[in-house]
Amino acid sequence: MKREEKAQLVSDLAEKLEGTDHFYITDTSGFTVAEVNKFREMCYKKGVEYKMVKNTFIKKALGNIEGDFSSLHKVLKGTSGIMFVNENASVPAKIMKNFKKEDPRGRPTLKAASIGSDLFIGEDQLGVLANLKSKQELIGEIITLLQSPAKNVLSLLQSGEQTLAGIVKTLSRKEE
Repeated sequence: MKREEKAQLVSDLAEKLEGTDHFYITDTSGFTVAEVNKFREMCYKKGVEYKMVKNTFIKKALGNIEGDFSSLHKVLKGTSGIMFVNENASVPAKIMKNFKKEDPRGRPTLKAASIGSDLFIGEDQLGVLANLKSKQELIGEIITLLQSPAKNVLSLLQSGEQTLAGIVKTLSRKEE
C-alpha cells in the first residue's frame, strides 16, 4: 500500500470515527475467516458496521479527531476491529455477549469503547455497556415519571369526588 493510500485510509477512518456517536474497539485474535464473517453478519443484522483495521491506522485516526484518546493507545495491540453505531450504544456490547456464548474461547473481547465523550476500557466494561439504555428508553422513562404525579392527583380527585358524594348522600339520609 502506498503512502497516499495509507494517508487516505487514515483520513477516512478519522472521518468515520468523528461522524459516529459510538464506537467499540474489539480484539478478534484467533478468529478464522468464517468466524469474522459470522460476527460481521451479526453486526450487519443489528445495524452495526464492523471493520478490521490495523492498530497504527486507528492510533493515527484517533490523533486526527477532537478529544483525548491517548488512553486507548495501550489497548491497541494484536488484531483489532472497530464497531460503529449511531443509535443505541448498547447494541455492539449485546452482539459481543451473544457471540461469546457460541464461542468456546469467549471471543471477541472488548478492548475499549467510546460512548459519546466517555471512554470504557477493558473487557470488564462489557456488562456495563450492554445495560446502557437508548435515548428513546430514557426519554420514555422520564415522561412516565413526569406523568405519574399528575395521574395520582387525578385519581385522588376522582376518588375524593365519589367519597364526598357518598358522605353528602349519607348525611342527607340521616337528616330525613
